Amino acid sequence: MFVDFLSLMFTAALMTLGLAVCSLIVGLLLSIVFALLEANHFIGKPMVVLVALLRGLPEILVVLVVYFGSTEVVEMLTGEYIEFSAFGCGVFALSLIFAAYASQTLRGAIQAIPKGQWESGAALGLSKGYTFTHIIMPQVWRHALPGLSNQWLVLLKDTALISLIGVDDLMRQAQLINTNTHQPFTWYSIAALIYLVVTLISQFGIHRLEQRFTRFERGLK
Repeated sequence: MFVDFLSLMFTAALMTLGLAVCSLIVGLLLSIVFALLEANHFIGKPMVVLVALLRGLPEILVVLVVYFGSTEVVEMLTGEYIEFSAFGCGVFALSLIFAAYASQTLRGAIQAIPKGQWESGAALGLSKGYTFTHIIMPQVWRHALPGLSNQWLVLLKDTALISLIGVDDLMRQAQLINTNTHQPFTWYSIAALIYLVVTLISQFGIHRLEQRFTRFERGLK
């Protein structure tokens, strides 16, 4: 019986990892969009308000609003009742939360790039889009990586919030097994150990990434 429950915990751990990775990918894309829109003269202020709202609300409230509100919003707009999956809503909610913080990291990294980089691109006849994608962004990632790595670790732990909307992640599985076994210390400790292992592996991977991105700078010293 213990082995069966342990197998369920590892399956739930894979669900948690899938949730975190999907949220990271979508969140990074949204964070780039948020950072660019905040720099826009026309819609910059509404984006600042949106980001401030997402950062100011409790994260669990964002998850619940997305999960329960998405169906109502779509029904108001289209007149049709569409029920979205808990996993999809969880990914979207975590992506919004991640993007709200990561966009500020990216915005600061973009501002740290000297304006001469843009001028050099223009002098070479490069378009702004090409200059941004091939010259500015590679440098932005290097500057933003420490902040983004911390936000990834926070995102990884925030996946536990999604258990409240029914996703069979690590935390929810620990709760379900505890209901059957009445051994909360054992199963929550196992969940904590799995989270810790994933976090340590993530930190090792992040360290290797930082070394890769900064190898040129270290070579100059």
